[in-house]
Amino acid sequence: MTRTMPISCMQAPPVPIGADLGAFRAEVAAEAAAGARLVVYPELHLFGADAAPDGERNALLRASAVDLADPLIATLGTVARDASCWLVPGSICERGGNGELFNTAVVFDPQGALVATYRKVFPWRPYEPYDPGDRFTVFDIPGTGRFGLSICYDAWFPEVTRHLAWMGAEAVLNIVKTTTPDRAQEVVLARANAIVNQNVTISVNCAGPVGRGQSLIVDAEGAVLASSDDAAPCVLRHDLDLDAVARTREHGTAGSNRMWEQFLPTDRPLALPLYEGRIDPARWRPRHPAADSATRP
Repeated sequence: MTRTMPISCMQAPPVPIGADLGAFRAEVAAEAAAGARLVVYPELHLFGADAAPDGERNALLRASAVDLADPLIATLGTVARDASCWLVPGSICERGGNGELFNTAVVFDPQGALVATYRKVFPWRPYEPYDPGDRFTVFDIPGTGRFGLSICYDAWFPEVTRHLAWMGAEAVLNIVKTTTPDRAQEVVLARANAIVNQNVTISVNCAGPVGRGQSLIVDAEGAVLASSDDAAPCVLRHDLDLDAVARTREHGTAGSNRMWEQFLPTDRPLALPLYEGRIDPARWRPRHPAADSATRP
């Protein structure tokens, strides 16, 4: 059985905080009706505060924060259920139990259940007001494969995608809200993260006039499968082939490089002073979804 996943990546401008979700619901339903099994939106898609003056934006984001029991979460679940698709509606401003403010990606299955959450580990400081998360998140789509979550600036830190790949992620959903000129560098990072970890990378940025766009889907060898060249609103549609990830890891990038097979059982652990830790050859290979839990702290 071929493990494919028709995906729609929505390069769209943010929806203002508190806006009616009718258009959003209709978009998701239309993509699902056209064949998408997974619909992905940019970072903070439903929490647009960009019209607020700079001095008020962070206060507005804090005031908009919800916990995971909020009716908004249930509403987003119904959007996924009604469309009968997997849905990543971007990220939300999440209010933590101790008053923290997290930038949190949420994932819903076709039955409308909230199946995964991920708090952004690397907020873009000092501009962003969010508290950092403290763990990495992967989730399984039964019969298809394992997906990892990252948010925008996370892509600049190789530890994030490396850990997601080690946890078994065959594809990483990097949802983005980049409004700055460094989107050009992020396009390079999307390909680099895919190459050095041998996983699909899906980088979905918001559209203009707020964002710089240039969303892209990259295969496990770094080839661009679909992309936007500008910031105009658009949809990237592609049938992800996760069997190709397994083939790349088995036969090597360009038929040559098999970095997940780098270590021999007789190799000594390699100290990593930066992390006060080490690479242990016995723990180097990625997890296999069939032998591991769906989410690992």
